This record gives sequence, C-alpha cells and structure tokens, in this order.
Amino acid sequence: MMLKEMQKLPEAVQLIEKASMMYLENGTPDTAAMALERAGKLIENVDPEKAVQLYQQTANVFENEERLRQAVELLGKASRLLVRGRRFDEAALSIQKEKNIYKEIENYPTCYKKTIAQVLVHLHRNDYVAAERCVRESYSIPGFNGSEDCAALEQLLEGYDQQDQDQVSEVCNSPLFKYMDNDYAKLGLSLVVPGGGIKKKSPATPQAKPDGAASTAAEEEEDEYSGGLC
Repeated sequence: MMLKEMQKLPEAVQLIEKASMMYLENGTPDTAAMALERAGKLIENVDPEKAVQLYQQTANVFENEERLRQAVELLGKASRLLVRGRRFDEAALSIQKEKNIYKEIENYPTCYKKTIAQVLVHLHRNDYVAAERCVRESYSIPGFNGSEDCAALEQLLEGYDQQDQDQVSEVCNSPLFKYMDNDYAKLGLSLVVPGGGIKKKSPATPQAKPDGAASTAAEEEEDEYSGGLC
C-alpha cells in the first residue's frame, strides 16, 4: 500500500500544481501558495529536486504578494534541501536570495546567520574567494562588524587560508555553528582545509628542534632506500 502511494505521489503533485495555477488565475494567490507548499512537503522525501522547485515557486507567489516573511521561509526550505543534496552552486544563490530579503525586512541578526551559511557552502565548493567576499560585503549590514558571527567567520577564514584544521574545527564546533539548522551544522563539522590540514596537524619535529631538522628523518629514510637499491 505504501509503495503504491509513493508511486502515485508525482501524479498527485502534478494535479496540485495545476490547481495552484487555477487559483492564481482566479486571484487567490494565498490558496495557490498553500497548495504548492503542501505539494513540496508531500514529495520532499521522494524527489527533493522537485520539492526545491515547488518551494521556490511558493516563495515567488508570496514575494509577488509582498509577503516577504513567508517568501523567505520557503526559500530557506529550498536552500536546506539543496545543501542536503550537495547542490552547492544552487544553494549559494538561494541563500543569497534569503539574505537579501532578510536585509530588506531589516532582520539583520538573521543576515549574519545567512552569511555563516554562505561561507560554509562556498568553502565546501572550495571557493575561498567567494567566501571571503560574502564576509566583506556583510560589513555593510548594520551591527555585523563587531558581532560574534563576524569574529567567528574571520577566525574560520584565517584558519582555512592557513590550512589550520585545528582552528577551523574549533570554530565549527562552537555553539554558534553547532546550533544552526542541522544541514549547515553538518557542513561545519565536515569542513576540511585544503591539503587535509597536514601542515598544521602533523608537525614533523618537536618544537625544541631548530629549523631544518624537520627533513632529517625523511632524508635518513631516503638514504636507507637508496643504499638498499645500490
């Protein structure tokens, strides 16, 4: 029975989409939006890609009605599904749309959180430049400069740039990051610096040894192999 129901879901969603178009044509956008959102919830676990499309359509309906709070809530659902599906390029664009709306309705603290989400997505795309740009552009948001979000992001970017896995992990394990929406918290916990943090995580020598001593063990090993080959 469950399998049959699942197989009928795409057909049901298609019918709901048609109904929502009729609602729009008849001047009842609220009912259209409710129908589209319901369709998104129905299909989310079966076809996340279709659910993203439905949530984005719902957001557009709300935005056209200047109901920005409802619009941004639906965009948030779409963004999280995109992140879950590791569709990071699309997720970055979706989060930027969210951030623009939160800025428009002057919900600045949520803009800070969206900047964290953006940075995590860009770093998972291996695009440090885009991540840094997001932080730099956020300085224009009232209250961002000097916030704990700003300080944490600067520390994160510094650690990532210096390939310091310890510093990156410390930031991403902080309450600020861990208590974000689960999809973003997971991005933080799984973030690995370029090169896997080898430079910082695996020092070759104890601190007491002078510079240049780091390569001694490797050189001795190389000599041993070269001696064996002769």
